[in-house]
Amino acid sequence: MNNKILKYCDLGFIDYKEAWDLQKEIFSKRISSEIEDTLLLLEHPNTYTLGKTADRINLKSSEDYLKENHISVYDIDRGGDITYHGPGQIVGYPIIDLNNWHKDSHKYLRALEEVIIKTCAEYDLDCERNQKYTGVWINDKKIAAIGIKISRWITMHGFAFNVNTDLNLFNGIVPCGIQDKAVTSLKNELKMEIGISKVKQKLLNNFVEIFGYTNMVVETRENLIQSKLVNI
Repeated sequence: MNNKILKYCDLGFIDYKEAWDLQKEIFSKRISSEIEDTLLLLEHPNTYTLGKTADRINLKSSEDYLKENHISVYDIDRGGDITYHGPGQIVGYPIIDLNNWHKDSHKYLRALEEVIIKTCAEYDLDCERNQKYTGVWINDKKIAAIGIKISRWITMHGFAFNVNTDLNLFNGIVPCGIQDKAVTSLKNELKMEIGISKVKQKLLNNFVEIFGYTNMVVETRENLIQSKLVNI
């Protein structure tokens, strides 16, 4: 078996733009094979992001609503429409080389969904895929959104998994541009607050298993950000 290494970093709570810049730096290094595959898990402050195919009509919020709720808005380079990020939501950014796995974007999306599905199963929640829409669903309620970028078979962006998320802030958008579906969270389904660090560990374990990593290197946020600064 090939020795397949994953570098993992828990970035904690981090500004969207700062994390996006960090992703781009890691992405560039992965393309040039300077670093191993990398998985970042983190939380963002209140943010709406619009993907490359987003329709701005799905951003329903007024300027007053955005200011009142301290919501930043970014047009970004992932696929998909508009989504929300915020405290209590675990965002995962895998920056990995699909040349070493499967050069198949659809298989990659299904694998990311499987990471969430298996994690939810550990909380006795029966999640599923929707034939029409990407993401992970409990009946007609989306618990995790997925939006990715792949260039030269290196991935960026990833998934947003609602754990203790304030679901009210999805009211400022049409989530993923889907009019007739609701959103949910682990907290909403289980009727209790869920420990973020435990969910991150379960996500990490399932990611390692599904993508077939044999070894893992844990990187600190400080070292990862410092290495980026050194290269600027």
